[in-house]
Amino acid sequence: MNIVFRQFFHEETATLSYLLADALTGHALLIDPVCEHAGHYLSVLQELELDLVWLLETHTHAEDPSGTLAMKEHTGARTVGARSARAGSPDLVVGEGDTVVFGDEIVRVIATPGHTPDSVTYRWRDRLFTGDSLLIGGCGRCDFTGGDAGTLYDSISERLLSLPDETLVYPGHDYRDHRVSSVGQERLSNERIRGKSRAEFVEVMNNLRHSRPGTPPGIFSSPLCCDRSGDLIDIHAA
Repeated sequence: MNIVFRQFFHEETATLSYLLADALTGHALLIDPVCEHAGHYLSVLQELELDLVWLLETHTHAEDPSGTLAMKEHTGARTVGARSARAGSPDLVVGEGDTVVFGDEIVRVIATPGHTPDSVTYRWRDRLFTGDSLLIGGCGRCDFTGGDAGTLYDSISERLLSLPDETLVYPGHDYRDHRVSSVGQERLSNERIRGKSRAEFVEVMNNLRHSRPGTPPGIFSSPLCCDRSGDLIDIHAA
């Protein structure tokens, strides 16, 4: 199989990022990169002799600064995501049914709003990259600006859990040392949604107690990145 797949875990934020590549052409894309790992991503790309052509975001991140702009500045890769008033517009705005091509490989876009209004899931071969819409054994919170529990229920139940059981689920975060699940497994064991009606799910989600949501940084419009301590810096001045 002439593909490259790497999963990266950022311990401080429990964020999962993904590198996908067509080994024959060397064209690669990176999903949900983290600021602090930018140097590591660049090292892996150099080691594998890959050309990063796309940077994909699954949604506007509220608490974990994205590394998308830093990676774009270093590689010239184009940014991809749904349009968002907070995050700005990526180079390629995508929505339900759109595709992103790298080499001879194709990523398909599934609109999965609810956690945030701009949330999307990327489907590649037998794998889903679900961001915070569907987590392993859970799902993303819905109390960010524009979030909606009913919409998230529809996204999960109608657009994700309706896919074949063997479809693999790779989330954007995991806090329990899990790295991959499947649609079939989540349908059977995800306590957040299993056996719940839409109304029951909405009631549960709307009564969860979270820390106050932060203000999402601009993914596509801000020159901010972070240093090794996690503090935000202006990469143009660094």
